[in-house]
This record gives sequence, C-alpha cells and structure tokens, in this order.
Amino acid sequence: MRAAPLVFAVLILGALAPRTAHAQRRAPADRYDDTFSKYSKRYFGPAFDWRIFKAQGMAESNLDPKARSQVGARGVMQLMPATFREIASKNPELKRIDHPEMNIAAGIAYDRQLWTRWEGDSVLTDVRTFTFASYNAGRRTLLNAQTTARTSGLDPRRWPSIESVAPKVERWRHVETLDYVKRIDAFHAQLDERGRVIVDSVSARGVRK
Repeated sequence: MRAAPLVFAVLILGALAPRTAHAQRRAPADRYDDTFSKYSKRYFGPAFDWRIFKAQGMAESNLDPKARSQVGARGVMQLMPATFREIASKNPELKRIDHPEMNIAAGIAYDRQLWTRWEGDSVLTDVRTFTFASYNAGRRTLLNAQTTARTSGLDPRRWPSIESVAPKVERWRHVETLDYVKRIDAFHAQLDERGRVIVDSVSARGVRK
C-alpha cells in the first residue's frame, strides 16, 4: 500500500514528460496545412485542391523543414538555392529558403511557373503530372522525353507516352521521376477532405533530382 503514492507520482511525471523525438516528428502532420492552403489559393486559385501540394511536400521531405539532400536541396519542398532565388526574384517577400512558410510558398510558386508552361505542351489531364515530373527532373529533361516520344510515333503531350519512352532518354534518372509522381498521387490518396492523413502505409523517403 505504501508503494501506491510512488507509482502514482511516476505516472504523473511520465504524463508531463516531453514527447519522444519520434512522437514530435509524427504528431504535427497538419502543422503546415494552412500554409499549403494559403499559397495554393494565391498561385492556383481558391478552387484548386491544395492537398496535392501537401502530398508533394510529403514526397519531398516528409514535411521536414530542416531536410537537406545530398545535392543541396532544402526544406519542406526541397528547393535548390538557385531555384529559390529565381522564384524570390519575382516574389520579393520570399527572403529565406529555410523559413518553412517561405519554402512552401516558393515551391508552390515554382509549381505554378511549371504548370503555366506545360498547359500548352501537354493534354489537360496530364498537366499536373508533367508539372511534378519537371519539378523533380527539370523541364529540359521532360522536353527531351517529348522529343523521344515524338520520334517514336507517340503523342508527346500525353504522360503515358513519356512513361513508355523514359528508359530511352539520355541522362534522365527516369525511375526516380516516375516513382516520384506516383508517390505524390499515393500520398494525396491518403489525405481526407481536410488534409488529414487517413492511411499511413506509403514510405515517406524523399526523392531528389
């Protein structure tokens, strides 16, 4: 009976103790939802599904603002410093690549830039896929893939044509890019209408250029 107060005290202290690093990483999965929604509206309009950019952030960094790749990409959206500077030159309020909100804003702004270019170079249903693929591999790589598709007698404006010829495109780590766009779709499918994760089965490793 005398041990009961000690047990009770241990339980109270345990409840008040800081969360483990693992719990701290996993708990705030929605911490940037307002940011994704805000900049999706700004760059794509209020009717656009902002959750696709959250899914992209999940594929890029597992929403880790401190993530850095071996080639120097940084933040939630894994932007290269040169790309961030390019976007910031047109959006002067974006001053710090390591600031989570600015990083997300720049990533979505870059998506908008790519989307605008692909609207004329792909069919409507595949614009999003071309956008994310070029975010990962670079627009020039995808233009080369379109050239290969064209010479193969395929419609270069359709994503299935690009998938078909991908192994033939020189200097393209196509497996990485094809996996990247599929993983964004898979993460997007995990999110409910509020952007909350409802399934936790897809690997969250980052995919880099």
